[in-house]
Amino acid sequence: IGKEKFHKSQHWGFCNNVPMLVAEDKPGIGGEPLPGQKLKPEYSVFPKGIGIDAPAWVAFDKQVLSFDAYFEEEVPDKNQELYRIRHCKIYFYLEDDTIQVIEPPVKNSGITQGSIVRRSRIPLPPPHEDQFYTIDHFNINIEVILYARRYKIIDCDQFTKNFLRKMGVRLNPPADRPDDPYTKKRQKILESMKPLRPYERIDTLKQFLEHDGQVLRFFGVWDDPESMFRDPRELVLHYYLSDDTIDIKEIIPVNSGRDAVPLFLRRDKLPKHAPTGLYQPGTITNRTVLNVFGKLVGNRGRYILDNRKIGAVHQEFYRDTDLKIGAVINVWGRKIILCDCDEFTKEYYRTKYGIEDFTPVAYKAPPPPKPEKTFPPYTGFGSEEDSLCSCMGLLLKPPQKDFKKFMEKDRSGMESNILRFLAKLITDSPIDKDRKFIISYFLSDDTISIFEQVQRNTGILGGKFLERGRIKKPGQELFKSEPSEYFKAQDLFVGARVCFHGHNFLLVDADEYTFNYMEKHANEFSVADIGIILKKLKDTAKPCSREIRQEFAAADPEHSKVIEYQPFRNLIASVTDGAFSEHEIITLGRYYSVTEEYEMDLHFLLAVAQEQLKKNSFENFEQLSAVFMYNDSEKRGVLPHEMCRTICKSFKLPLADDDLQALLTMFEDDHKQVEYKKFVDGLNWRENQIPAFQTIKSEDDSSRQPPSLPVKGIKYVPLLDDLFGKEE
Repeated sequence: IGKEKFHKSQHWGFCNNVPMLVAEDKPGIGGEPLPGQKLKPEYSVFPKGIGIDAPAWVAFDKQVLSFDAYFEEEVPDKNQELYRIRHCKIYFYLEDDTIQVIEPPVKNSGITQGSIVRRSRIPLPPPHEDQFYTIDHFNINIEVILYARRYKIIDCDQFTKNFLRKMGVRLNPPADRPDDPYTKKRQKILESMKPLRPYERIDTLKQFLEHDGQVLRFFGVWDDPESMFRDPRELVLHYYLSDDTIDIKEIIPVNSGRDAVPLFLRRDKLPKHAPTGLYQPGTITNRTVLNVFGKLVGNRGRYILDNRKIGAVHQEFYRDTDLKIGAVINVWGRKIILCDCDEFTKEYYRTKYGIEDFTPVAYKAPPPPKPEKTFPPYTGFGSEEDSLCSCMGLLLKPPQKDFKKFMEKDRSGMESNILRFLAKLITDSPIDKDRKFIISYFLSDDTISIFEQVQRNTGILGGKFLERGRIKKPGQELFKSEPSEYFKAQDLFVGARVCFHGHNFLLVDADEYTFNYMEKHANEFSVADIGIILKKLKDTAKPCSREIRQEFAAADPEHSKVIEYQPFRNLIASVTDGAFSEHEIITLGRYYSVTEEYEMDLHFLLAVAQEQLKKNSFENFEQLSAVFMYNDSEKRGVLPHEMCRTICKSFKLPLADDDLQALLTMFEDDHKQVEYKKFVDGLNWRENQIPAFQTIKSEDDSSRQPPSLPVKGIKYVPLLDDLFGKEE
């Protein structure tokens, strides 16, 4: 940038102390050149009509011309060489006419190589130093002077040749690449240093690359005869496949009194006959040489490599073939027995050598069995778990709860994870016979709570009957060492008889969530597993299949293939002779029940929705209908379910998302499209008010809970087909 400013300042001069353009390239009026005046271009000029009409910094972005060149450098203070030939690369960047010179590094040259000239615009040599190099100054087999250093361009790459040809440049033939005399001389010296005598190549690189990181591990024992107590020493031997070396580490037991040393044997090749086979230093070498002349020619000998290795001393080392389970190896005079190995070692010997027997050697007596912990009986103070924790250690800790189960089975959204059953007392008292109880089982912590329903004119206060907590099963000893058994979820089902703190209950019904949960988790509840129930029923009823078919047909005089639940229950109970619980019969009836119509549910849901809209003073039914009609471009009177839901959300209907989804589903046609006009008319509490909701509200408190709808009709033909096969 500084050079360009200096270049432009040359156009200015002073006349009568007034700065004026007085240089040779002073333009005429309006900046037009004078007659006969030729302006020197500051940048490369490219012919018009070639390529895109864009600036050079856009059209030639990341396009570089590459030239091969060299220059001679004098070496004044050295006898071995007078000059050097240094090869380099000249890069010409087309986007801004900048030039960069880089010398590729040469091994052991001793010269700082790399970037010789940084990327910049380079001025021409004098007397044209006011101009810069452009693309017109470059060709093959020419010389360029860059900052007083003369470069000879000998060749270029194919892209550069094609570009220069398109520019109209006639390329010169490539020049020869001269060699550096000193480098050539050094090459001859290096070639002469290569031995011409027999040469033995010892190459361990292949073994290292193939087996680097692969280690065989053996477990051994050394029975030290000189120790005071003659206790065996457990060792771990590592054999490194990359270089056939061995190291050994000792496993020091806790409180053994021995010093903890890093290694029993450091990593090295282990000779087989140590220490009897010890040799003086220098006796064993990798190569053997011969003295050709001996002492015939003065005291100077001539030695050559002996590829026959006459008189060489060979020492044997342990290899992977010498190591196996049961083998005894000599570790510098110590006899170590290999007793076992790891899985990688077994797989290595199985694959490479085909060994299949890896029976370990027993080298120590099995540890004595741990004495079984005995706990004192429960004292009656606190809970059993808390008393048991006081016997587990000196530091008292509270009993740990199953936090994972709590997080999985805790209430989450619409999933309450609470099983509710309707129960009655098993008693002869006429007062207690009609009492109704709600038993709630909490799956998160296996606790049970009981509430009694309030009934008028009975003289019994309803409400909480039993505080929430875990309940022990009856018939267990109170003061014992073993933990007590508590009621589980599998013990509660319709028809079960349970005893809670001396009160006997009969479970007579359950809510819809309980039935659905138990059927969804049928692997945990056998009374809700339809597969087990069918198999059990098939084994019982198969001998009398014809009679059972006749009984079911007699219960259906209209031949509708559907019977009511009560006769169905009586038939199953008589067939099984009381072997089926009430819950199993209900599960069977629910599985083969007739799909119920939704008129009653739709009526109830619309009543609830109208009540919510009325409480929140929502009356924009005309606007809601207009938006539905606007989105119905085909005027078919139906819209997709999700689109209707989005429109209702945009109006901020005061309805829960589950209720809205259920209402939209009930107004769908056969193609899963919502009839939006009927939907809006059903919600319009101004014009189509549903009075049934007031009737529901006026009932007693017990009816406010949504009742568990019984199974109305049961299709018995599919049941008989599943049990006995299709009737011909």
